[in-house]
Amino acid sequence: MGMLTLSGDYTRFTAFSLTHIVALVACALLILLLYVAKSWLQQGDRRRLFARLTLVGILGAAEAALNVWYVREDAFGLSDTLPLELCSISLYMCILMLLFRSKRLFQIVYFTGIGGAMQALLTPVLTYGFPHFRFLQFFLAHSFIILAVLYMVWVEKFRPTLRSIGLTMIFLNLLLVIILLVNKATGGNYMFVSRKPDTASVLDLLGPYPWYLLSMEGLAVVIFLLLYAPFHAGNRRERRQLQLNKQGD
Repeated sequence: MGMLTLSGDYTRFTAFSLTHIVALVACALLILLLYVAKSWLQQGDRRRLFARLTLVGILGAAEAALNVWYVREDAFGLSDTLPLELCSISLYMCILMLLFRSKRLFQIVYFTGIGGAMQALLTPVLTYGFPHFRFLQFFLAHSFIILAVLYMVWVEKFRPTLRSIGLTMIFLNLLLVIILLVNKATGGNYMFVSRKPDTASVLDLLGPYPWYLLSMEGLAVVIFLLLYAPFHAGNRRERRQLQLNKQGD
């Protein structure tokens, strides 16, 4: 069980098992490491470029390895292996955001990346347990989606705005229409907009189909507002400090 498993016999994933908790702790430690290193990374363009390219390389390698595994295991299918889940889309957006330092992409992926990846990490729709390749790839990819976004916040000093939430909701609803059409054409269930997943997830708390889609919209807005809240509080403190400085002058 200490060796990486690609196929054959495997342990089924169990939510909040020891290996799941260890994976979550590892993600938290990576986030802490990035936060501790943020000042060092800010010292020079070369360091920032190296960090961005490292994140791009890991995200790209994780996605490439997944597709190689699909082909190797003869598991590739239009109905369930296209990169059309929200986290897969966020991963590609993160790569482009990092390569081009795109503030426009950041305004969306800050919410879809952190919100989607956190939900996926806490309630994974995953069959394979540790040490299967899919287990390791799943937690690596989702952890580095969060790291990519936080890098742009902590090192590149990108900031979401309240308007970004509306932009993200428009993006998601346009995406929903496209995904519904793809699901209808392929018989798939990308982004779970055609039916609930077979395994337990947060969607079980949001009502029956299709009403849980409306619940998902409301939940997304709440999560996005919570993700924006620290920046709103910071903006208020900055405005208050500016007012005090003007009064002092």
